[in-house]
Amino acid sequence: MSTFIDKKKFGPWAVVTGASSGIGREFARQLAASGLHVVLVARRLDALEEVGRGIAKGFGVQYRAVMSDLSNDGFLEKLVAATDDLDIGLIISNAGTGNTSDFLKLERNELKKALRLSTVAHLEIVHHFGRRLAQRGRGGIMVVGSAGAAGVPYMANDGAAKAYVQSLGAALHVEFEPLGLNVTVLLPGLTETPVLAKLGLDPKTMPIKPMSVEQCVAEGLKALKANHPTHIPGRMNRIMDTLIPSSVSLRIRGAMLAKAIRNKAAKPQVEAGAP
Repeated sequence: MSTFIDKKKFGPWAVVTGASSGIGREFARQLAASGLHVVLVARRLDALEEVGRGIAKGFGVQYRAVMSDLSNDGFLEKLVAATDDLDIGLIISNAGTGNTSDFLKLERNELKKALRLSTVAHLEIVHHFGRRLAQRGRGGIMVVGSAGAAGVPYMANDGAAKAYVQSLGAALHVEFEPLGLNVTVLLPGLTETPVLAKLGLDPKTMPIKPMSVEQCVAEGLKALKANHPTHIPGRMNRIMDTLIPSSVSLRIRGAMLAKAIRNKAAKPQVEAGAP
């Protein structure tokens, strides 16, 4: 499953952050399938090079790999230097993180670093490249948030950051439209990425089967083409978002993630006792 987009409007180059795995990696693949060259941004250079070689071989496009930790101050200068000579037509601001924990057990510095990655990094990227796209008079920006922007117990800081992303993107959708730019906020629910294991979630025990990254990205690009302000991928996810009150969703998410925390805490004990 893929969505092809117009490389005359959204190309010839795209920037994808968080491109080393999961949703970001799939964005790079589907954009390359449309003939766009891709700037791949993440912390792990070896993983980026693997993605880049794959899309170059599979689709005949060019790539640049930019190793950068977007949670650090000053990351933008490195990204600007790596892209100043390119005609960028599309930004996929996808980098983010997530970790289940009791809020009070986390250190403030850890919380602030996660907040920089999940809010300030989006702000700096959208502001810098938004100016460049506005000068072109065409192009697009997608910021990736989460369907849990109304609050996520045991991921309180992360959920609050996603609310910022959703609000920022929805407002810029209106501001940037007269400039010839499409802006969409993608709000994925549970998706088959390495993040599930990091959160301690077992897809086999979830009430709803996680969505494939292929479907998530294909729906996101389709929404961007149509210039929808926001999009929740997955029909069932959209139905649940409409029908289930936010207070009930909070309780459901809280129970699921509290169980995930217990499972993560118990796992090392089991391994320690294994023969």
